[in-house]
Order: sequence, then structure tokens, then C-alpha cells
Amino acid sequence: MGKKVRKAVLPVAGLGTRVLPGAKTTPKNLLNVVDRPILSYVVAEARAAGIEHLIFITGRGQGVIEDYFDHHVELETQLAAKGKTDILAQVRRDVGQPGEMSFIRQMAPLGLGHAIWCARDVIGDEPFAVMLPDMLMAAKRAPLAQAVDAYEKVGGNIIVVEPAPEGETHKYGIVALEKQDGRLNRMTGMVEKPPLGTEPSNLFISGRYILQPEIFGILQTQGRGAGGEIQLTDAMAGLMTTQDFHALEYEGTTFDCGDKIGLLRANVAFALARPDIADEARAAIKALL
Repeated sequence: MGKKVRKAVLPVAGLGTRVLPGAKTTPKNLLNVVDRPILSYVVAEARAAGIEHLIFITGRGQGVIEDYFDHHVELETQLAAKGKTDILAQVRRDVGQPGEMSFIRQMAPLGLGHAIWCARDVIGDEPFAVMLPDMLMAAKRAPLAQAVDAYEKVGGNIIVVEPAPEGETHKYGIVALEKQDGRLNRMTGMVEKPPLGTEPSNLFISGRYILQPEIFGILQTQGRGAGGEIQLTDAMAGLMTTQDFHALEYEGTTFDCGDKIGLLRANVAFALARPDIADEARAAIKALL
């Protein structure tokens, strides 16, 4: 097997237009799910998958993301002085370890492919993960860890997928498979938002990838695609002509937190999954209904 997957790229530079006005002054990935920012859960997922280096691709006005993963000395001192050790431990849980995190400014909103390309020098000649933080995943085993397991079996490139809701394949990037047998299958292509009835499968690309570094050479010279942006799917399609791609149907549930209702669903689901507040959350929801 090739090199270990040690690094993950987290593109966080989006404006969060679907969750405005909440994302006007707070980056959308720092909006809360229960009592933690969305990014807190995604970073925990990366760490659970053995990721050693997290690379955040940020935009203008998002320095607060870097601050969130740093120590807040005054707050921590006050919590310690007041003996609030449980809260202090929660605050410190997300703090980056020395050398664990890098922050790269994208400078211009030129698309997901461009955001990934910005990480090329930090990634170097290694396979790497991509985690779209909007897509918050709940699973017994960290979804990215499931992808790493698949990578260690078959190598190449891994795309995490899941079934699209009935009648909604036209809203997503859909994978084409050599055959559909079990949860891990070789891919033959990808189609972005296929018209209903033309989709090659019902499996959509859901926000976790493991890619080989040759993708950077393709992104370097790739022109703009849909929406006038440099599209990652276009680069992956190019890489697929020379390298294997497998789709992994992961075990878990995805919440699109870049959408108001998706963010609401995530808050409800994660609250109900928390032993410390589940009963109160359930009672509160029932009372509202």
C-alpha cells in the first residue's frame, strides 16, 4: 500500500449565503450544532481517522476560525480559578496541537477546485483527505475513518457517497459504478446534477474524499467550469482516466449544515444523541409539537 493519509484539507472560505443572516459576521462553519461549532465536530472526525495535519482554506474576515482553535488565555484562567474543570476541558478539547493546523488564505472565491489547489505546497507528494465542513456526518465510526479503511484496502482515490433522497438525484453529483456490489465499488464516472431518469446510480458525492497528489497538476491548468469556478469534479474526472477511483457508501447520516433546515435537523439529531441532554431535548421538542 502507498503512503499513509496524514493530512486533510478543509475548505471553509464560503460565504454561507444559504444561512444568512446568521453567517454575516460568524463564518457558517462556526455556527453551533447544540453547543459546539460545526467545525468542532469535523475536526474531531479528522482526528478519529488518524489525521495529523489539518489545512484550513479560509477567506477574508475568517480569522476568527483560527482564533477558535487557539487558546483563550483569559477565559481559561477564569474557568480554572472558578473550579469549572469540566467546561475548561471542553473549551480546550478543540485547541490545535503545535504544528497540527495550517491556515491558507484563498484570496478569491474561485471554487472548490481552486481552494484545494491552494493547499498544494503543504500537502506535497502525499495522498490527502478533503472534508467539506458543511456536510456534518453522524456515524458510529468516523466517516473519514471508514474512507481511510477503504483506501488501505484498494488504494487510489476514494469518494464517500450515500443514496440521494427519492426523486432528488438531479440536485447532486452522482457517481457511475462498474457494478454495485456491497459498499465499496469501482467508479467509471461522475455526473453533476443529471436530469431525472438519466442518473447512472442513486449515489451522490457527500463531502469526504481521499485523493492522490496528481490532482494538483490537473487543477493547475484547468479552466473554469460550471458557475465560472474551478470545479473539483472536473479535475477528478480527468484524474480518473489514469487512476482508480472507488465509491464508498459509508454507514451513517449526513446533515447539510449549509442549509437552514439541514442545520436545524443536525441540532435536533445531535441533541437527541447526547446522553447528558437527550431527555430534556426530547421533552422540549414534544412540547413545541
